[in-house]
Amino acid sequence: MISRLNQPRDQLLQPNLPDKASFKLIGLGGVGSIVARYLAIFLASLGRSARLVLIDGDLFEPSNASRMLFGNCGNKAAVIHEELLPRFADSSLSLDFIDEYVTSENIRRLVHDGDIVLLAVDNHATRKLISDHCATLDDVCLISGGNDGIEKTTEGQQRRGTFGNAQIYLRSAGSDCTPSLTRFHPEIAQPGDKNPADKNCTELITSVPQILFANLMVASTILNTVWLQLCGATHYGEVAFDIQDARMRPVLQLDNSGTTGEHSAA
Repeated sequence: MISRLNQPRDQLLQPNLPDKASFKLIGLGGVGSIVARYLAIFLASLGRSARLVLIDGDLFEPSNASRMLFGNCGNKAAVIHEELLPRFADSSLSLDFIDEYVTSENIRRLVHDGDIVLLAVDNHATRKLISDHCATLDDVCLISGGNDGIEKTTEGQQRRGTFGNAQIYLRSAGSDCTPSLTRFHPEIAQPGDKNPADKNCTELITSVPQILFANLMVASTILNTVWLQLCGATHYGEVAFDIQDARMRPVLQLDNSGTTGEHSAA
């Protein structure tokens, strides 16, 4: 499943789903809820046996309706699972959900060798936890996407919330094929936030405003990366975008051996 960039540029790409493919989608909020719906459609269309597990301990609430599509309030993983299950009941896609945050106590139960892990969370603490765990596995594909909200930073700068990125961390036969999520991102390596399972009620209520269409772009970037990886045509370890500047480009390029060059800023 590791890309070697051997696809001619003018060749039609064809996805190759591994036998008994297991996808773990972690985070079902503004980004993950979009990824879940379109990933399910895509996987079912391939006509091969696959499993998609939705994982989140958070709740859909009325206040989320301005930037998320959901039919009922309640646990996000359970609500989306209930929505998708009838549509794919007769397909080769198996759907499950786990209504938990990923923590150091349960991560070994949730993320296994051979998994394709899609990470759509809004905090660096969880990104680091999952990246570090994947570094202990022999074979895994981790694709993580995110974007900054609109806020004043501690340095007094304004984040406009229009940019984001997706990273892909691959391990094969116990070795890294691309950098981990933390290698070029000190904000992930030394997170200044908390895992949501460690937050109190007041902290969970506080959120940074996000732009709906930036969330849509993150979801699309994650799904594009899944598709390229299944086609054996992944050519980056990280790709960045800015919807205000109408820009998307790799910032961590893979060479023809599957190794990475130097990281550059988005």
